[in-house]
Amino acid sequence: MRTSAFFSLVAAAFSVNAVPQLEKRAAPVIDDTTILNYALTLEHLENAFYTGGLAKFDEAAFVECGLPVWARGRFVEVGEHEKTHVQLLQTALGSAATKPCNYSFPYNDAKSFAALSQVLEGVGTSAYTGAAQFITSKAVLTTAASILATEARHASWIGSAVNKGPGWSGAFDVPLSLNEVFTLAAAFITSCPSTNPQLPVKAFPSLAFSSPAPGKQSTLTFNATGTSSSTPLFVSFFTGLSQEFAPLKNGKVTIPGDLLGTVYAVVTTNGTMADDSNIVAGPAVLSFPFNSDGNLISQ
Repeated sequence: MRTSAFFSLVAAAFSVNAVPQLEKRAAPVIDDTTILNYALTLEHLENAFYTGGLAKFDEAAFVECGLPVWARGRFVEVGEHEKTHVQLLQTALGSAATKPCNYSFPYNDAKSFAALSQVLEGVGTSAYTGAAQFITSKAVLTTAASILATEARHASWIGSAVNKGPGWSGAFDVPLSLNEVFTLAAAFITSCPSTNPQLPVKAFPSLAFSSPAPGKQSTLTFNATGTSSSTPLFVSFFTGLSQEFAPLKNGKVTIPGDLLGTVYAVVTTNGTMADDSNIVAGPAVLSFPFNSDGNLISQ
């Protein structure tokens, strides 16, 4: 999206606390079953998102918001893909399959539904990319790669054809860790069945930016519980396969001026490499649309 409404939506979507019962750490065993249940957790969420949104908004609702007349029909196809992903993973896992949770999504019209869809599909792409390193079975890896490719196609179509922005952020997508993805997903989860298998993940505190723009200063909102006030903090911006850093001073950061597309940001105690061991808060999802000349589109 090209307006500040997109940033407001994203900030609202990821500003709630993670579900307490999901933060319990299981034994740190990450095998193919764990990864399949991790993927199924995300696919359940996406399936619920499309099922609920499409039941609420008909074709007229999409057109009234200025979206193409054919957009809803394509979103129906996307929703069917997510439903099929759920069915495949459930079949593969059998009785070990995690069950769907209860969810809450902050859309209020078809336009905000489309904007949040772009965010979720982007997170899904980064989730599969980041989890690939843990898969041992070639058959499972091939299936995950096939789902990953489809999630990326979804994100590209929604970003360009529907939301009229770029269909990609650059030559590479951002691989996110299990914990980083879970932090983003947990913002939409209100409760889960107690019988669900515990995933070896934790949610970091939420992170929000005020009016983020490349080259501009932004005020951050987060809870730095457990971090000393004297500890130097940095903001790491994940872009493609790289990280860019900026010091956090008095709750403010100057966002690097060269960032484009979808960027994930975390607060960290390490100024050279952010990972699960030193992340204080985040990730937050930032979007900086650009034109075909590679120039930032004014918000």
